[in-house]
Amino acid sequence: MSTIGTTNGRSGSAPISERENRQIEAANASGRTPVVFIHGLWLLPSSWDSWAQLFEEAGYAPVTPSWPDDPETVEEARANPDVLAGKTIGQVADHTVDVIGKLATKPAVMGHSTGGLLAQIIAGRGLSAATVAIDPGPFRGVLPLPLSTLRVSLPILRNPLNRRRAVTLTFDQFKYGWANALDEEQAGRLYERYHVAGPGVALMQMANANLNPLTEAKADTANPDRGPLLILEGEKDHTVPRAIANAAFKRQRRNDGVTEFQQIPNRGHALTIDDGWREVAEKALAFVQRFVPPNGRASAKASRQAQA
Repeated sequence: MSTIGTTNGRSGSAPISERENRQIEAANASGRTPVVFIHGLWLLPSSWDSWAQLFEEAGYAPVTPSWPDDPETVEEARANPDVLAGKTIGQVADHTVDVIGKLATKPAVMGHSTGGLLAQIIAGRGLSAATVAIDPGPFRGVLPLPLSTLRVSLPILRNPLNRRRAVTLTFDQFKYGWANALDEEQAGRLYERYHVAGPGVALMQMANANLNPLTEAKADTANPDRGPLLILEGEKDHTVPRAIANAAFKRQRRNDGVTEFQQIPNRGHALTIDDGWREVAEKALAFVQRFVPPNGRASAKASRQAQA
């Protein structure tokens, strides 16, 4: 079996889990194009389950990599939140690269929030056939810092000890940052079903990206092998408002590859997991289908579009 890359044997690199290996083996055995879904802060890979099913029904092979040491379930994560502490953006990116390196076919890649930043990092390394970044976290060079983002982030950023901690949002913080476009009932349901602690260090890396020239929160937007990229943005997102997503788009569109931006009306940061998730997923699916068919062989038309 040939693969598109290999794990790099880095000292301290997180091992690929049994669950991830099963998905990798299934994708390679199927001959279908893999789609790699990267979750962000305060979620687990299971937050992509509905998306994975939709893409599988469309003929793709879903792969939902963990962040290093992710527990398998929300219940396990809540019982032992400290295991989620200390995971940096670089560690998560490298682990995702290790997973992609086991795939026989170059995948499409998509991510939400911090996962949207990670998806752009992966694309910048030339490892994605098509990329969708949804409400993506900022990278170095993305300058806007809206007031709503400050309100979401400051409770965590103002305590330097949170750099080493796994931080859990209160329901009120979740409601403002994630579920402001939802009613109280749906917000509470999502909080109970999906929310887990997240490593404070990853949030701090994004917040400090423009102050640290050595930051791990950076993406190579100029790589000619970046491939087609779509940025999706929820109109009412308080965590990653339009100003941040649009600044990322402006930097990415300097690339010769296809670069597109779509805003989804009346949606907040929870748009990938709320009751309207399918609308967002279908937009992402339609973009991937334009460039990467399920059988892994891009059509001549798609190739011309990617190079336009």
